[in-house]
Amino acid sequence: MARSVLIVTRQAPWAGPAAREALDIALAGGAFDLPLGMLFLDDGVFQLQPGQAPQALEQKNLAANLQALPMFGVEELYACAHSLAVRGLPAGSLSLPVQILDSDALKALLGRFDEVITL
Repeated sequence: MARSVLIVTRQAPWAGPAAREALDIALAGGAFDLPLGMLFLDDGVFQLQPGQAPQALEQKNLAANLQALPMFGVEELYACAHSLAVRGLPAGSLSLPVQILDSDALKALLGRFDEVITL
């Protein structure tokens, strides 16, 4: 049986390659039917902000990859309530349907997966 993997993405979409790498890992794992979840934490919640303009930074838009996650079987999507609040992102305005978790729920989530990859 495949081991479950939680991918924790902590960087803003244009702060470096980590956000794209986390998405690539999730999409590749989903393509092979691995039991995956993805947690947006710290500045990683900025990936969920709609209306980004990556062209201004000469970057490729990550929105299409994010929207593809459920199509690749990555349906367990989570965001940290504290990270959203600190950054002024209302849960109702996010570009993906994610479960918003408080600190106790985050601890439980981390314990539920066999492996945790943090980028």
